[in-house]
Amino acid sequence: MKMTAELLKEYIKAGGAKIPSDTIIKNGQLVNVMTNEVYPADVAIYKGKIVTVGNVEGYGGEETTIVDAQGKYLVPGLIDGHIHVECSKMSMTSFSKAVTPYGTTSVISGLDEYISVVGMDGLKEVFKEIENLPLRVYWGAPYKTPYTIPQSTIAYNITPEVQKEVQSWPECFGVWETVREAVQTLDEDTMETLAIAHNNHLPIFGCAPMARGKHLNEYLSAGIRLDHESYDHEEIVEKARNGMHILIRESSVTHFLKENIRAVTEVNSAIARRTSFCTDDVHATDILTHGHVDNVVRLAIEAGVAPMTAIQMATINSAEAYRIDDQVGSIAPGRFADILFVDSLEEFNIDTVISKGEVVAKNNKMVVDLPAVERTPLLASKLKCEMTTPETFEYKVGIQNGTAKIRAIESHGAFVRKEKFVTLDVKDGKVVLDVEKDVAMVSVLERFGKNGNKALGFVAGWGMKRGAMASSSAPDDNNLIVMGTNSEDMSLAINTLIECGGGQVIVADGKVTSLLKLPIGGIVTDEDPEVLVAAEAQMHKEIAVLGSSVPDPMFYMSFLPITAIPDLAITDVGNVDCVTLEIFDPITELIED
Repeated sequence: MKMTAELLKEYIKAGGAKIPSDTIIKNGQLVNVMTNEVYPADVAIYKGKIVTVGNVEGYGGEETTIVDAQGKYLVPGLIDGHIHVECSKMSMTSFSKAVTPYGTTSVISGLDEYISVVGMDGLKEVFKEIENLPLRVYWGAPYKTPYTIPQSTIAYNITPEVQKEVQSWPECFGVWETVREAVQTLDEDTMETLAIAHNNHLPIFGCAPMARGKHLNEYLSAGIRLDHESYDHEEIVEKARNGMHILIRESSVTHFLKENIRAVTEVNSAIARRTSFCTDDVHATDILTHGHVDNVVRLAIEAGVAPMTAIQMATINSAEAYRIDDQVGSIAPGRFADILFVDSLEEFNIDTVISKGEVVAKNNKMVVDLPAVERTPLLASKLKCEMTTPETFEYKVGIQNGTAKIRAIESHGAFVRKEKFVTLDVKDGKVVLDVEKDVAMVSVLERFGKNGNKALGFVAGWGMKRGAMASSSAPDDNNLIVMGTNSEDMSLAINTLIECGGGQVIVADGKVTSLLKLPIGGIVTDEDPEVLVAAEAQMHKEIAVLGSSVPDPMFYMSFLPITAIPDLAITDVGNVDCVTLEIFDPITELIED
């Protein structure tokens, strides 16, 4: 709701009980995250905002709705401090249906995956969609797109000139996910963007895994306010001691809380007040099985954090880190009426969710219908990519027969990748894949009709025995990525996605065994979370047939183009050494028979 002088006058009058409130919550136990207290208090709400907390005598009227909290704890709506919503494969509406029943009422996101495929005009349509949801999105303008170094191909590039415009948008609350490499290399576009943000007094959000010592100092000297990437608790401690706000990440594939929370439970409990939570990348299956930020709160409590402290980390701490504590993060006059009813602070199971002053969920189920979104052609998925043949995925070399020593990308979890050298046979001028040596082919194809780029490389450590899998949802650039044990199945996988407009697909022995269509930009769907969960289950079943040994093969594969993850990556411009930030040739030696 846009603020006007007239609306502001109404809020002031409502705060003074000069006009009646819309809703009054009675018989609650207020969890005051600002003063570390729990005490009985009622809450009055007017047009989606809290106008008083405590004694509500005189705040009601004939039309005022009374909500009985029945002695339950009143907790501020939870905040996910850093999330790529699109990586859930859910549209904003579908995502809200998934997380709002679990108490998440605000998220901070760059919506950068949308930008990469539909640009800023498409993003404006997403903003309109968000307006009708019981979920607030605090948008950070991506510091630059694409994020990849060297630069890969996407549909729309954010430049400093674009930053000058978008940083003035009312939706913009900062600069999103400024990666460490862009600061260390003094990238000109990044420096321009950060200077604009400094002059606009906007916070700069960071992404600095394993930044320590001098590397951390130079990063902080750029004015980075917070970071969500710490691989161990000692890194958390060092960043906190150097003035950063810290986010502990607990995603679907990176379970960092158990290690990172040790900074609070073992080193210094005061660090908690500068620490908040994020999920970064989550699946619909995980949300419906375990919850969302509420699950992170429970994990923190299980790890030894006091319930009040864990709740602060999920609410006010995040709000203060992002400078939005005047709007969300606490239950106090002037803040938005995002309030949870919780039976037990220790068990932290959410009974009721109030968002924007309305009851929207009970017992982890939505009690209001979210309007269906009419999609325009702007967000419709179309892959501007030529159909492939098996020859597209054959790695040809300069000898006819012999051996090739290759530098493969070996995954050690989703967020660490190392090199592995393997010797493969060369026959008829082509490198021959060998599943017994645990080597598969990987390829990224540009899909926006810009240049037709295609990169080929090798992966190890996946245990694939047959088939192929492909995805058009693959941050940071969302080009087409495919991995397989043979060129025929790889070609069928990619062609299937081109024909249907994007999604994720599994192929085995020349047949499509699982297809999940993502019709919005080729990255998300409007399907209800429950439908997506069923589709994910079918996909995992078929991936298992391929023999992959990693925990979540599709998710791991889709992250291979991210050049901010050490040590190796692959994008449409080639195989990338993420340490030297240079393209490398995966063929290191050829020996002819």
